[in-house]
Amino acid sequence: MTSLASEKSAKRQSAARPPAADTRAQGWQQPPIEIVPPSVSTAGQEAIDLAARAGLQLDPWQQHVLRQGMGESADGSWSAFEVCVNVPRQNGKGGIIEARELWGLFIGGEKLILHSAHEFKTAKAAFKRVERLIRSCPDLHKRVKAYRYTVGEEAIELHTGQTLRFIARSKGSGRGFTGDCNILDEDMILGDDAMDALLPTMAAVENPQIWYLGSAGIGPLSVQLGRLRRRALAAIEADAVDPSLAYFEWSAALHLDECPTGCTAHDDAASDEAVLKANPAVGYRLTLEKVRNERMTLSPAGYARERLGVGDYPSDGSDTWQVIGEDVWRALADAKSRPDGALCMAIDATPERDYAAIVVASPWRGGTHLEVIAHQPGLGWVVEKAKALEEKWGPRCWVVDGGGPAGSLIPALEEALGRSVVQPKVREIAQATGQFYDAVVDQSISHLDQAPLAVALAGAQKRPLGDSWAWARRGVGVDISPLVAATLARWGLGAEVEDVVDPLDNIW
Repeated sequence: MTSLASEKSAKRQSAARPPAADTRAQGWQQPPIEIVPPSVSTAGQEAIDLAARAGLQLDPWQQHVLRQGMGESADGSWSAFEVCVNVPRQNGKGGIIEARELWGLFIGGEKLILHSAHEFKTAKAAFKRVERLIRSCPDLHKRVKAYRYTVGEEAIELHTGQTLRFIARSKGSGRGFTGDCNILDEDMILGDDAMDALLPTMAAVENPQIWYLGSAGIGPLSVQLGRLRRRALAAIEADAVDPSLAYFEWSAALHLDECPTGCTAHDDAASDEAVLKANPAVGYRLTLEKVRNERMTLSPAGYARERLGVGDYPSDGSDTWQVIGEDVWRALADAKSRPDGALCMAIDATPERDYAAIVVASPWRGGTHLEVIAHQPGLGWVVEKAKALEEKWGPRCWVVDGGGPAGSLIPALEEALGRSVVQPKVREIAQATGQFYDAVVDQSISHLDQAPLAVALAGAQKRPLGDSWAWARRGVGVDISPLVAATLARWGLGAEVEDVVDPLDNIW
């Protein structure tokens, strides 16, 4: 899992150009994160002007995306084969979609434009919006041969043959169609099945283009969005461009727990500046007052994701759920699961030491209850948190892999806890991993379906360990510290310890 709450991302965002001075609050009209391949001309202005004829007045940021995303190479082909717009909800990404589709129908001569969304109702609503725009402009309406309303086959067809078709994504949707342009709405829910169905439709097209539009990533569901975002960040990191991708992301880079007082590299989640950076529609269709009301109503995580654009992104769709299937893991979720006996707590961290996790294991109905107690940036918080948990719950033992990233915390942990930390040997780590896997297969694990564990398992891979295997820490592009901690915590329930604390009757 990756997050905008990182030093590199913060540097990229702080270097982005803020909006022009204005007497009113106004969102950033250029995104904090952007890459665009070079171009010599653009069809974006044609799309902007046509939208205006149909009564669609676009904000400066929407115009910016169209001009850049519809850039053209010297031979007249699109400079960006793929265009991605990642912006929080209610900012107006639909206006970009509508302008691009109108251009493709009436100016670009694109024979087939495929508009897909995760849900059918979203695709149908988009169809009605485009229809209204066309009907409001007599010059455009008279060029329409038919508006097709058959459920699942909604489309707009011109007398000259150009067609805009609206579909819901599935393994089969889009197969058999050769689209000049694919519009993928709700791209934060976009996996390999949909891409496998839609992308091959463009192989025979001379000058194809694909647009992805949505909001912040939501973990394992955001497979394709995660890929696009990694490409963009890699290009920015290398001070280069991706030759076929235009990427625009409005998001905030929130403070880390270890940020010093007065930190200017990150954003305060409660600040207006974070809102302005992530929401270009402020000053147009959003107001700071409305956003403040959202902040009081939504959970901190929900507000960060939905309004500040702070997302969770998987490593790579080809690497997801390789070891334990998603359906198998989800089937073990039990909202009633709780610790019921002796407790074991384990700690693990990422190799980069940018995240750490504490997980508890306890017997539960003949199996094992697993729960992520804490999963936070950095390591500075771990010892104090462990000390508080020790004083409150007195687990039978604490487990840390002495050879892992969290091993450096062991001396401070033992001093704070007032007892030894159990450090499994290499052979025992392999045993613990095998036991965890077997427990999943045997359905003797219960969990609360917490995102940190799910994301870790979605990207988890194996690494050889003698004649056995353990979880691969490096090269997987995902934070597996919650998974490693859960594996060690479960193993710790049977580990030999000098002093066993009496089981607790209740737990948080």
